[in-house]
This record gives sequence, C-alpha cells and structure tokens, in this order.
Amino acid sequence: MTRDPLRFLMKVARDYGDIAHFKLGPQDTVLVNNPEYISDILVAHDWNFLKGRGLKRARRVLGRGLLTSEGNFHRRQRRLAQPAFHKQRIAGYANTMVQYAARLRDRWRDGDTVDMAQEMMRLTLAIVAKTLFDADVEAEAAEIGQALTEVLKMFETFSSPLTDILDKLPTPANRRIQRARERLDQTIYRIIEERRASGEDRGDLLSMLLLAQDEEGSGGMSDEQLRDEVMTLFLAGHETTANALAWTWYLISHHPDVEARLHAELESVLGNRLPSVDDVPNLHYTEMVFTESMRCYPPVWVMGRRSLGSYKVGDYTIPAGSIVLLSQYVMHHNERYYPEPFKFDPERWTPEARSERPRLSYFPFGSGPRLCIGEQFAWMEGILIIATLARRWRMRPVSGHPIQMQPLITLRPKHGIKMKLERN
Repeated sequence: MTRDPLRFLMKVARDYGDIAHFKLGPQDTVLVNNPEYISDILVAHDWNFLKGRGLKRARRVLGRGLLTSEGNFHRRQRRLAQPAFHKQRIAGYANTMVQYAARLRDRWRDGDTVDMAQEMMRLTLAIVAKTLFDADVEAEAAEIGQALTEVLKMFETFSSPLTDILDKLPTPANRRIQRARERLDQTIYRIIEERRASGEDRGDLLSMLLLAQDEEGSGGMSDEQLRDEVMTLFLAGHETTANALAWTWYLISHHPDVEARLHAELESVLGNRLPSVDDVPNLHYTEMVFTESMRCYPPVWVMGRRSLGSYKVGDYTIPAGSIVLLSQYVMHHNERYYPEPFKFDPERWTPEARSERPRLSYFPFGSGPRLCIGEQFAWMEGILIIATLARRWRMRPVSGHPIQMQPLITLRPKHGIKMKLERN
C-alpha cells in the first residue's frame, strides 16, 4: 500500500470485490468499491464518518479550512464561502479564465518543448488567485509551485501507521515542509493584509469571507481563520484542475481520432474567436474529452473516512474506528461500468451511455454534503482552457520522456509531461 497504492488497491478490488478488509499496522481498513455503498457512505450516512488520516495530516498546512474541518464549523464555513461559487458568479469568472489562457497561448512558440504539467499549474494558480482573491501571483508561480510540491510530498507516507510519530520528528523532510508552509503563508498573508488595508469590497471570495463574519457580530474573521480558507481554496482550487488538464493533453496527443474531432468542434463553434461562457453548453465533445480524462486519471484518486460507529454495508459490518477507503481511480476502472477500462474513449459520456451507469460509478469531485465546493468552477475552467489552447496549438509527446503516476493527495505526473508544441 505504501510502495504502490494504486496497484495494491486495484488488486484488492479485483480479488475481493465490492468490499474488502485489510490491516495497515493495527488499523482496520476497508476498501469499498460499489456505487450504492459509496452513496450510502458519502450521502445518506455521511454523519457517521469523519475525514481520514491523509486529510488530518493536511491540517499541518491547510489548518481548519473547508477541506479539513468537520461538523458544525465546516458547515458554517461552507455556508460563508458558498455565494462565491453560485452559478451566476462562476459565469463571471469565465472571462478571466480565457484571458489568462490566451496570454499563455500567445507566449508559446511553434516547435517549443514545454512541461504541460508545469504550464497548467502556473495557469490555474494565476486564475484561482485572480478570480477568488483578486490577486496577481504570476510572478511568484514558480516559487509557490515548488513549495506546493514539497507540501504534497508529506502524503507519500499517508498510509503508514507510523505517520503520527514521524510528523513530530525534526527530519529533513519535515523541515522542508515547514519551510514550504512558511513560503505559502507569505503569499496568503500578504493577500489578506493588502485587502484589510484597502477595506474595499471587490465582490470576490475574500471580501465575502471578511464581510460574512462581520455580519454575525463576531468582530470579523481572524487572520488565521482567513488564512486557512484562502490556503485551502488557493491550493485545492488549482492543483486538481492543473493535473486534470495535464493528463488531458497527454491523452489527446496519443489519440489522433479524438484530437481531430475535438479540433473540428472548436473550429465549428468558435471560428477564430476566443471562447466565452456562452460557448460552454455547445462544446459537447470538449466536455466529453475532459470527463473521460478525469475517469482515466482522477485528480483526487482516493478518499478516506473514519467510521464513528459500526456501520453495515451489504452483508458486512464495518467496525467503529475503521478507515474506509473510496477510490475514484479503482471505481473509474471497474469493468462492470467501463468495459476496456484503460482505453481512453470519450464516447462513454454520451447522454445515453451515462444513463446506463449508476451515478457514483463516477465521482471525481466526491458527493454528498462534502461535494467539492468548486466543482462547477473546475468544469467551466477545464472546458474553456482546453478550447482556448487547442484552437491554436496541438501538443505532441516527447519521445522517451517517462510518464508515471504519482499518487500523493492528488494524482500527479511524477516526471511532468513534456510536449512539443505545433501551431494549428
């Protein structure tokens, strides 16, 4: 599990079916791989489950933000943040997404070799900072990206029962994580300080968090609380989409038939202009390509929950205190719902094909009360970025460059994704 979690969990599901128990040290652990059971855990009985070990560790960096907080505190913070993600407001972010993507598109040169994983990280980082916090961080993107990489390395050992002990030791890895957190804090606290100093309401998420707390008469949200929410959305809001897009370019480049159909749709819908929010409903195939990419390489590949009380699943009872693993990667490669599961096939996402599968046979953004708050933001961002970049460029894989999955808290390409740019 520690050495190769994807391979291990796939083998457990293949050998033992919908539900399987194993021990990680003294810890009872259960892999659940059935859409109905997953729905019960995430939706119907979510009250019986807390976040698992991985996200508990994430508090070292994210504090008590939306991703890591629990119970009433989580519900309250989510209620405060929700208005920033209403459909109308997300539509207003579309122009910024396209502008930043177009700037990247214009910087590229025919024949250049780029690392698409890094390019997408920088792009989505700039977009989330501008749309949610009205901050410009493009100049700091490389430093922030490096700090984020260090932080994510702490999840390489998330399944080890010794992590709680190891986290407290003054190891070189722990010192690097601390330095990385300090570097990220530097940017976050600067954004907060600048906004407090200006005192203006810019209608973005940061303004909403500041104002909503004041309306409750509590004297305003502390800098630390603000920092936790901003850090969570800052990191979660770009890391996942960047990985999804990087894998999408990789898959498109290896499937000429998909690439040709994608370009035909973009030419038909857009002509020579940039996309807008009004185009999103018409970019059907573009959406199918992005959806299938997140099936093959789900940005979040596993979710952990700890059961508060014993819990009945099918004919089995999960003991109280067990860690329950729900793996998007494993479910998305389940042959019952996806024949030839390792084949990249956007046709799986026609309305007819979708209707034949259980809803939670696909859950890249989770489900239930803790469904990713930025899901609609991510869908629109992914579709608009693909449309903006692919209208001008084709990406070609660089021969000999190793492609390997790195399952940290997100599913990263371990060595990046080197690609050669060809102008359309």
